[in-house]
Amino acid sequence: MIQTQVKDLFETGAHFGYSRSRRHPSATAFIFATKDKSDIFDLEKTEKCLKKAEEFVAKVAESGKQVLFVAGKHEASKIVRDLAEKISAPHVSGRWIGGTLTNFKEIRKRIDRLERFRRERDAGERDKYTKLERLMLDREIEELERRFSGLEDMKELPAALFVVDPRHEQTAVNEAKQLGIPIVALANSDCDFKSIQYPIPANDSVVKSISFFSSVIADSYDKNKKIPVSDVSEK
Repeated sequence: MIQTQVKDLFETGAHFGYSRSRRHPSATAFIFATKDKSDIFDLEKTEKCLKKAEEFVAKVAESGKQVLFVAGKHEASKIVRDLAEKISAPHVSGRWIGGTLTNFKEIRKRIDRLERFRRERDAGERDKYTKLERLMLDREIEELERRFSGLEDMKELPAALFVVDPRHEQTAVNEAKQLGIPIVALANSDCDFKSIQYPIPANDSVVKSISFFSSVIADSYDKNKKIPVSDVSEK
């Protein structure tokens, strides 16, 4: 585990919550004080929660299962997408498509369709189509890539979700809850902490804070990933 200290969290601005009027009752246990009408997180509790989240993600990785990284809000989407791509983890870094988890078989069919169309295009096997049909196929490929490119390597439901701002990603949270998939979440004071198995109470709107916590979770996942037997035998 990364040796995170309270001072590291403080430097990212993790302690800043929203105004007290926006506080969700379940966040109260993680609040240290209120200053100028804004909540301040107890960073010692944040540190403990982060370590629990790291340990859980490490166990998921060690089991050979996947963690799905989810961040659609503007401040977080690029950060999480870049981290997920770096560690070869599935991700949703745009608008969550309803049914991504609860109707995964149909979503997987759409991804398979994308992969088939790209194989045909890259292999030069589209002579059977008219010029107009090829144009329409290219447009469909672009649309499918925009929606599902981050999920191509997810062949089955993930073992866990990492979510930035569960309030913003409520649909994803609801689908995970329905299927019993545990959630790790960077959650600000306006979020429902009772719906998250591994909450990380901290600022989920400032880029520096989002980047810090997302990197810690991504690092824990990457360093503990189970290496496929085929990869080991090749080395």
